[in-house]
Formats: sequence, C-alpha cells, structure tokens
Amino acid sequence: MPKTAISYQPHLLDPHSAEPRPVSPANGRSFKLAELYHLLDCRLVDVVRLTDDLILIIDDEGKFRHPAYLNLLATYLWYQHQPAARGHDSIVGRAILCHDKQFR
Repeated sequence: MPKTAISYQPHLLDPHSAEPRPVSPANGRSFKLAELYHLLDCRLVDVVRLTDDLILIIDDEGKFRHPAYLNLLATYLWYQHQPAARGHDSIVGRAILCHDKQFR
C-alpha cells in the first residue's frame, strides 16, 4: 500500500517574531533530529500533542536558558487544544507546529 503524502505546511513559531515562518523538512517528508536541533537552537526536543494529527516540537530545555523567552503563540495553541494545561505550564523558546507524520 503506497504512503499517502502529508500536505501540511510546518511552521516555526519563534518568540521573537509575531508571524509564524514556514519551514520544511530537508528530505521533503519528515524532520530529522539534527535539523530540529538547528531550527530550534537546542540540544533536546520534546513533543506536545495538540490534536490527533498536529504536534508542537519544542526545546525541552528552553526553561533553563537565560534569558528564557515565553512563546506566546505556541502556548496559546497548546491551551486552545489542551485546556487542562492552562495555568499549569507554558512553552518557552522556539517551537515547530507540524503534522505528527512529519517527525520521524
């Protein structure tokens, strides 16, 4: 059975920018760890599930940076899709919004 192509355009959500920036995996299908480390400027990533299909890939150590920058857009999206997170946590640093099949 052939693989179905994912047509979702991933976006980089940067706390220093008001606009999400379109990004694409180097191989055209899914992000590899090395390119995520580069895009997020980090050494360790974590996945935050928004829906059955959409995820945020975040800097797992973002809160330990000095200074640490709250990612308002990523946090807002997380709260909208996972209301239980409200008031308990937030997302700090860069994040990538993508389809879960775009991270392998």
